[in-house]
Amino acid sequence: MMDKKTIRNQMKKTLSGLSKPLYEDYSYKISKTLFEEQEWKSANVIGITISRPPEVDTYQIIRKAWESGKKVVVPKCYPKDRQLSFRTLTEFSQLETVYYGLYEPKLDKTTEIHIAEIDLLIVPGLAYTKEGYRLGFGGGYYDRFLSHFQGQTLSLAFGSQIVEKLPTEDYDIPVSKIITNTEVINSSWRNQ
Repeated sequence: MMDKKTIRNQMKKTLSGLSKPLYEDYSYKISKTLFEEQEWKSANVIGITISRPPEVDTYQIIRKAWESGKKVVVPKCYPKDRQLSFRTLTEFSQLETVYYGLYEPKLDKTTEIHIAEIDLLIVPGLAYTKEGYRLGFGGGYYDRFLSHFQGQTLSLAFGSQIVEKLPTEDYDIPVSKIITNTEVINSSWRNQ
């Protein structure tokens, strides 16, 4: 089996080959499917990252959440101890650019919320197995956060991000569902 670094590099290369029209089309199909899922419909507070290509576009998802009266919370990274906190986002102007061109909530414009308040956490990643295991971007932030999270988890991915196998560690926690542009994969790992 390939190591994590090799898989990350291959997946980034694969995703960078996705044309803008396909990226937009697939992101739209994924979000449309998400909005029909029970986890989305029943969630009042949704934890979600601010995407940057080639990740599935989350801006349209965040807009839809606001329109639906849902509370959107986005992650703030603390690199020193590799921890995440989630902060309420009510408009995109509350974001600022931080490390690696990522957007995070401005501390003076947003409020931190407790982990137990998040109903649905949309977990990012680069590659996934049908069992719900994911390969993240290498920081381990979500692995640490998920070890304390009790709510619903799912991931959004393009079909090409689903792989047969990934190297896993004891601390890896699978997501319970993956929505792609062609299918909904229930990992059935964490039925709540």
